[in-house]
Amino acid sequence: MDEKEYRSAYDDINPLRCVFEKAINSRLCNCTRARRFNLADREGVSCQDHTAQKSCVNLLALLRDNGRFLLQQTTIDGQLPHNAEIKIQNGGIQGLLSVVSKKAAIMSSQPIASANSSTQHASSSTHLNEYDIAGLVTAAVQQYQSLEQLPYSDIMQVVSAFQTRRKRRKKS
Repeated sequence: MDEKEYRSAYDDINPLRCVFEKAINSRLCNCTRARRFNLADREGVSCQDHTAQKSCVNLLALLRDNGRFLLQQTTIDGQLPHNAEIKIQNGGIQGLLSVVSKKAAIMSSQPIASANSSTQHASSSTHLNEYDIAGLVTAAVQQYQSLEQLPYSDIMQVVSAFQTRRKRRKKS
């Protein structure tokens, strides 16, 4: 299967693409609205909720726009290089978790709960698969009234500190 055929089959199977697909496939984040599928030797992620997908599209656009300086870009049109996209997606979710958790702790003296309602503590751990991206976006909107009102300067500090996986060296 060549790349053009793959893209065509991918679009047929996945009409509502998850915009945080790279983050979910990196196993650092998870979402209750996501459905994984395999096509050829690759794994894809689709979204099962149009409303949640629209919110995630909006959030990712805001993360990219606020991350332009960090990525040394004046404008971001279209797809970012893979490593930059991983940094924006995973670092952005970690940063969002950080600001939502801080505000929840201040407002209620308790950490934020994930979508399954079990109390979980936001730590400096990079493994966030127990946190629900869609639930986190919903919590952020509830706390800050809109995604545009989020403290992106705080989120971008976390994005900046996020370390992507290093390239593996081939053994000779």
